[in-house]
Amino acid sequence: MFRDIKAKSEVVRIAGKLKEIVTIHDEKGNVLHKIISPLMVEFHPKDVLQVVIGASILAVPVGFTEETWNLGKTLPLKNVVGLLLLSLLFISVFVYHNYYKNILKDHLGEFVKRVCSTYLISFIVVALLLTLIQRTPWNTDWIIAFKRVVIVTFPASMSAAVADVIK
Repeated sequence: MFRDIKAKSEVVRIAGKLKEIVTIHDEKGNVLHKIISPLMVEFHPKDVLQVVIGASILAVPVGFTEETWNLGKTLPLKNVVGLLLLSLLFISVFVYHNYYKNILKDHLGEFVKRVCSTYLISFIVVALLLTLIQRTPWNTDWIIAFKRVVIVTFPASMSAAVADVIK
């Protein structure tokens, strides 16, 4: 009966937001059904707020531990840079799977923007928090301060990415 059903997909902007419209046609070209779903590939101001809250969820408990502060003193810089890169990798995989699966080539710029913004916002939240509790000696030993922030940003950026998915 429905041997030649065809689906056509198009992306349109409705009320300032991207939407994907899938139109299903029968073999004669008659429209059987239209499905409109949000295409959440753009990084909006409300996403920034979600990332800030998400980063804070794990930045607070992890950033307030003495073990983290000591790890920032003793862990070699190359290991800390490894944690930074691992954070970016985990965020990238999570963001790809939740937003850009099968459409990455059309939205590569937005993908990079979302991944970098998520990490950078998380880094700033952690840096602010650790600075407020005086665990980042920026003036005397900025390398220890940087390492502590990167260490705490690892879990904070993961929770930020997860919180960004909540709509």
